[in-house]
Amino acid sequence: MKTTEPPQNSSEEQKGIYIVLPAYNEEKTIKDVMGELIDLGFNLIVVDDGSTDNTYRVSRNFLKSHPSQVSLYRHPINRGLGATLRTGIEAAVSHESDIIVTFDADGQHHSQDILPLCQPIIQGEADVVIGKRNFKEMPFRKKFGNVVMNIITLIFYGKDVDDSQSGLRAFNQKAAGLMELHSRDYGVSSEIIGEVRRKDLRMIEVPVTTIYTDYSLSKGTNTRVGLKILARLIRNVFK
Repeated sequence: MKTTEPPQNSSEEQKGIYIVLPAYNEEKTIKDVMGELIDLGFNLIVVDDGSTDNTYRVSRNFLKSHPSQVSLYRHPINRGLGATLRTGIEAAVSHESDIIVTFDADGQHHSQDILPLCQPIIQGEADVVIGKRNFKEMPFRKKFGNVVMNIITLIFYGKDVDDSQSGLRAFNQKAAGLMELHSRDYGVSSEIIGEVRRKDLRMIEVPVTTIYTDYSLSKGTNTRVGLKILARLIRNVFK
């Protein structure tokens, strides 16, 4: 496992980093998340996945006040995390991005982890970097589901990773452009790992900090989600 430190002078590197924020009913957190990332100088690709709350309105206000840093996309109906990430990654590839980072909008990620996450790509050591959460600190109800998903990822996608479901990831342009994602739901996280293997991309996992709140714990992968994804993958095998 490799740990990297943020560079001292990173403003030039941040200009080429595009953060993809998938957002569905995140009005409670997205204002703070977007404000923090903009203050750090990152470019944002926000994809509102048919939210029924004020997520789109809040994001649009940021677009108006920071037009050079924010791009906003909207699905007219809720299509799921996989479809939202696909929209965001394709949009980021179309910009002059050097590195594309996926970052959850529920406030669970630490913005200071972004530059260390990107360092293996900047230094030419990896095509894809996964932000590895500390499972010892993860609440049991989340840990069990994530362990199940790691096993599912190994069985169905053939790659053993420590944290297959992390929403904090970084891709270089080449890797992002090679991603062929079809899952519409949380299964997309395992599918991304499968694409890394299928396209023979270099991948590194870097430790990151996770901010656990009642709100963030209500989001993402849990045991029920893992079992639903498993059932779908098994059905696909026997089609």
